[in-house]
Amino acid sequence: MPDDDTAAMPGDGAAIMPDNDSSLRKHSIVIAGHPTSFTLENIFWDELKKIARTSNLSLSSLVAQIDGHRSGNLSSALRVFILKNHS
Repeated sequence: MPDDDTAAMPGDGAAIMPDNDSSLRKHSIVIAGHPTSFTLENIFWDELKKIARTSNLSLSSLVAQIDGHRSGNLSSALRVFILKNHS
């Protein structure tokens, strides 16, 4: 029997997450007139779009706000923001 902290593996009757949720994808946007890109898993990209929509912000505006307050790389800052603002 697996330990409590062992994740269920596909095929053992438990669904972890769809394969496409964890697929990485590069995204390009313009921030302050400069093109920039970042890489996010699909599940984070979908949630970022949802946060922008519910905040009545364009995706570029939201990413620019996050970019202005980050201390690490943009992709990591976006993931942290999404986790803190997940509804």
